[in-house]
Amino acid sequence: MFAILPLVLVAVLSFTAWDGISAPRFNGFANWSKLLHDPVMTQSVWLTLLLTALGVVTQTPVSILLGVWAAGHQRNRAVLSAVFFVPLLLSATAISVVWRAVLDPNFGVPSQATWLFGDGNLLGSRSGAIAVLTFVGMWQWTPLHALLYQGGTRAIPQVLYQAAAIDGAGTVRQFFHITLPQLRNTVITSAILMVVGGLTTFDTVLILTQGGPGYDTTVSAYYMYQQAFKSFDFGSGSAIALVLVVVATLISLVVVRLSGYDKMRSTAEGL
Repeated sequence: MFAILPLVLVAVLSFTAWDGISAPRFNGFANWSKLLHDPVMTQSVWLTLLLTALGVVTQTPVSILLGVWAAGHQRNRAVLSAVFFVPLLLSATAISVVWRAVLDPNFGVPSQATWLFGDGNLLGSRSGAIAVLTFVGMWQWTPLHALLYQGGTRAIPQVLYQAAAIDGAGTVRQFFHITLPQLRNTVITSAILMVVGGLTTFDTVLILTQGGPGYDTTVSAYYMYQQAFKSFDFGSGSAIALVLVVVATLISLVVVRLSGYDKMRSTAEGL
């Protein structure tokens, strides 16, 4: 009712012309033909994939290191972990508003550090805007994935570390030869969540860049919003939404198949 039925309705709407007010009118493959020849749509897909890849590349190592550290028994670990996980308590909208104020070229941090940020208008160029979106996404979602890695690390049998210590393996060697292999399932789960989240990024783009400058940060989800709720072309918006669903599903299936995750039978982490 809450997943399959709306998806079917979106698929039906993708073959109609509908302004959201009058009755939908069947127009065949007109919306799909329009998307295939739309350069903005093509660019939005590649940009979405780029931001998704950057999110996985930047968030994964930081999340693993933070999660493994948080699973230990260091001094003040609980207090620092609570501080690191604060972004999880905030909505994407609130986070975007905060960072937009912090990065304001007139009154924010860049205006006080021109030696580092130049004119301070980080969102005025394509590379700067993409870098900001990547950083804000990492700041927002790293705590969630670190929490996954913290739980996965605590599930690793301590006897493995004790045996390694007896054999003379240090902390670094234990991390690469025990911790990382044992976190294989968690890495795959985290990666799938990052991919799906990256492909559906919307709030941050809407508040920070509004798809600009020009169409340089117009990701597919934001382009869907523009088509449906700004241009009142819900047929094209539904087609874009369906494309996102298909792409996210295919990428997730590929990750699961290539990683061998679907063939694992053991309930022990990493086995």
